[in-house]
Amino acid sequence: MLIYKIFRAPEWAAYQADGRTEGAPIDVADGFIHFSTAEQVAETAAKHFGGEDGLMIVAFDSDALGDKLVWEPSRGGALFPHLYRRLDATDVVWAKPYPLGPEGHVLPPEVV
Repeated sequence: MLIYKIFRAPEWAAYQADGRTEGAPIDVADGFIHFSTAEQVAETAAKHFGGEDGLMIVAFDSDALGDKLVWEPSRGGALFPHLYRRLDATDVVWAKPYPLGPEGHVLPPEVV
């Protein structure tokens, strides 16, 4: 199953340059890296990235992330994937622009 992480442009550039990331400042503060499922990612974008352009959506294979990926309740009790380790460049399945359209962010068709 693919899960998704939204990156701001500077966060994505740093991840690419370093080959690893501890995540965004909120991830570091919370002690884990936040992900969303395909069904959750649009709401995540609206709630945490509303009005921001220049985003990237990055896909990860949940099984390949191993036992440090934990599904925990969040918004309204929904289970969200949280990763309790850093992300390495080799963890990325694909990355696509996540542009801001007139009615919100436009998901690439690969998000399923």
